[in-house]
Amino acid sequence: MAADRRPIAYTLHVAAEPALFRAPPPAELSAALGARFRRRLATLSDAALVELIGDTVFHERKRLGSDGGSEGYGALVDEAARAVHQGDRPALERVGLALVEAYTLEIHNPFSARTYRFATRLMPSLLTRLLSATRPRDLLQGRMDPAARIGLHGPIERLRALSETATLILAPTHVSNLDSPLIGYSLFAAGLPPFAYGAGLNLFNNPAMAFFMERLGAYTVDRRKRNRLYKETLKDYSVEIIGRGHHSLFFPGGTRSRSGRLETKLKKGLLGTGLDAWQQSIAAGRPRDVFVVPCTLSIGLVLEAESLIADALAEEGRQRYIIMDDEFSETRTIVAFIQKLMALDAAVHLRFGEPMDVMGNPIDEDGRSLDPHGHPIDRLGYVCDRHGAVQKDDQRDHLYTQRVADRLAEAYQRDFIAQSTHLAAWAAWRSLAALHPAMDTWQLVRLQGEEATVSRAGVVARIGEAMSRLSTRHTAMPTTAETVLDEALHRFGSYHRRRAIDPVATGLQLTPELVLYYQNRLVGWKELR
Repeated sequence: MAADRRPIAYTLHVAAEPALFRAPPPAELSAALGARFRRRLATLSDAALVELIGDTVFHERKRLGSDGGSEGYGALVDEAARAVHQGDRPALERVGLALVEAYTLEIHNPFSARTYRFATRLMPSLLTRLLSATRPRDLLQGRMDPAARIGLHGPIERLRALSETATLILAPTHVSNLDSPLIGYSLFAAGLPPFAYGAGLNLFNNPAMAFFMERLGAYTVDRRKRNRLYKETLKDYSVEIIGRGHHSLFFPGGTRSRSGRLETKLKKGLLGTGLDAWQQSIAAGRPRDVFVVPCTLSIGLVLEAESLIADALAEEGRQRYIIMDDEFSETRTIVAFIQKLMALDAAVHLRFGEPMDVMGNPIDEDGRSLDPHGHPIDRLGYVCDRHGAVQKDDQRDHLYTQRVADRLAEAYQRDFIAQSTHLAAWAAWRSLAALHPAMDTWQLVRLQGEEATVSRAGVVARIGEAMSRLSTRHTAMPTTAETVLDEALHRFGSYHRRRAIDPVATGLQLTPELVLYYQNRLVGWKELR
């Protein structure tokens, strides 16, 4: 079984700092997005404009009523409602522009090169404490290196080269609110420049976290705003910053995976902005390539696992897009999790996948698009006429973005690095299902005590069988089934109020919903079907 537990292609770049993006001032960005909205207005009939602003009024009033606060939008929404009622186009256009400006100023956070440099010097020691058993004296004397705890994998040298001549869109899997700082530091450690990324509004509730996020490339995404005008403004913002050459990071799954599974159905709204930005750069006579890079993040323990799987299993969980009250909502809970992880030797593994163009084609070392047979193709021919002029075609662009989403989902399954907690949970869940063959998932997760206790020997046997099937897969585990289980038990015992797998006199007692969550990461691997 391939089980290289050391970081691969890892280089910590501090002296050779990448060029830092200079963020435009808010007023400049607001004017740019306002201009985009005005161009869109020219294509809207009176009826379509009334529908657009009416949709905003409906969803904003619904949101503001449930949130119990106006956030300064109450007066604007009331003005929009009056304009819709009167059907006055100039008033509708004015309030539409005012809403776009308000949304833009909420979304945009100015990048600070000074804060970036400070944070990247501070992050190594903080992440070392987060990911390893470290004594304060070791940190002070510089004996601990985060390189020993974060494994970076994939074509990193190639991505460094591409980042100097093209704009990159990083598209990672999403499992925890800790993903953003881990990925942000990993980009720095790999010698890649900072990326802009969308972060949920709830993550800005902590003042200390908000201070850094606002200055390290995070822009604010309020998932409670479901009106079309807000979504269009968010996409316009993404197109604008990509068009200005700022590398960007999207979580195509939209939010953290509730079930623990790798994402298969991806949201294409922001993902398609790379294609838009590329075409607009061609039309402006300043063509700049935009490439999409898959990224999988593997962490052996997930802080919010209990809340996420509970939400996935609950009927009402199917209707919710954001959880406001999970383990990440309280600072003391985060601190407790960090303290527990400090007692572990649990690495984080991040794999960068092979880059592709914005139509889903692979690219070669020189950035040329390739057909399925590996032959170079002219990607301009996909979007331009024979005279080199960009041809607008929304249906075509939708299909290209769908291809990118499909390629990303394939890359997630191919590139994910399994850890001992995933494989032990996979084996334990199958042992439980074999013990109760007449039960479905919903019945199995309700089992407790002796009914949820399985044979240790059976779990070890299933781990061994799986390891023989996964000999060519990316893994980060010990080399024998017994040691895989022992490592997983140690890690599971370090956190969660209830252990996912707990050794008892009669075997292994399971907390079925947690076992289901961790084993779900391997669902989709054909070798384990």
